[in-house]
Amino acid sequence: MAYVAEAAERGFGGAGFAPRVRRGDVRAAALVLLAEEERNGYQIIQEIRERSGGLWRPSPGSVYPALQQLEDEGLVENEEVAGSRRYRLTEAGRAYVEERAEELGEPWAEVARSVPEDRHELRLLWGQLSEAFVHLTHVANDRQVAAAKRLLAGTRRGMFEILSDDGEAEDETESADD
Repeated sequence: MAYVAEAAERGFGGAGFAPRVRRGDVRAAALVLLAEEERNGYQIIQEIRERSGGLWRPSPGSVYPALQQLEDEGLVENEEVAGSRRYRLTEAGRAYVEERAEELGEPWAEVARSVPEDRHELRLLWGQLSEAFVHLTHVANDRQVAAAKRLLAGTRRGMFEILSDDGEAEDETESADD
């Protein structure tokens, strides 16, 4: 289980699997999104995730400090609305974004381009499996849970077989997809 926790911290799959997020990407994304409309922190996280095709979901621990820094710089202000803190650009923030529009670009697109296409597909499949798993934990009966446990155990074994194989599994996978 320690391996799974370590893999989760690395972004599952190590190099080439996790998107490359550069220093300043969260800041740039927040500025670009707030130039469109005011948002709360959760909406910023969700919009980045959506625009990156699910590849980049910045943590609250990176978004809220970036928003605080932008506020300290006078580029962003916030207001409490219905129990939610809404952020918007100040006039200085709007001028900053307009002056640096090309430099700021679309940080989520850069992050998405950093992940090879086959890894992107793998991440999408992982996300779909995760959604199915969550659904199953809420509605499955005992028989379905037992069947899911067998399936997951077999899938785990199969993945380790792929990792220990010299390439034959890849050939089998390709022929199975045809």
